[in-house]
Amino acid sequence: MVSSSTNPATIQTALSQAITLVLAEDRQVLETVSYSAIAQLADAILTAQQIFVTGEGRSGLVIRMVAMRLMHLGLHVYVVGETTTPSIQPGDLLIACSGSGSTGNVLAIATKAREIGATVVAVTTQPASPLATTANLVIKIDAAAKQDHSQHQSQQFAGSLFEQTTLLLFDALFHVLSHSLNRSAETLWALHTNLE
Repeated sequence: MVSSSTNPATIQTALSQAITLVLAEDRQVLETVSYSAIAQLADAILTAQQIFVTGEGRSGLVIRMVAMRLMHLGLHVYVVGETTTPSIQPGDLLIACSGSGSTGNVLAIATKAREIGATVVAVTTQPASPLATTANLVIKIDAAAKQDHSQHQSQQFAGSLFEQTTLLLFDALFHVLSHSLNRSAETLWALHTNLE
């Protein structure tokens, strides 16, 4: 714990070490992601009539950031639970984000989407989880689940590594898609909110 009397040099050293750790862990996890699965995800994103995203807690915040970037591509994207979110239909895509793959609300939403005939993509650390079993496609993020406090897979707290690498992975995918769709920075910016 850092006290108010901690030497600035000590803080700088500790922060530098923490940044090195975070970047190293992020790189290690991202290098294990299946490029084949990401290619399938990209195809699902580009061919869906509508895209829906869901997640809880920090995973929910990450997937909302993903939704914003997909909107910048000009896609029809909705966050499940918002009052203006329409009904999901066959031909639509649901991206469900849960490190544990067993978050009750996320699993219930994925199950219903699958029953309706939408494509479900699970982003999770647990490829044998109920969410992964429900999904058409699983994006495995090889990070520690938030309940894992062993520090075997990550020295960071709880699900931090999962959440970081999920955001970085989708930002990288956004970069690839924006170039493949020939979306210039000006085109992307034109879709950015102007009610700020």
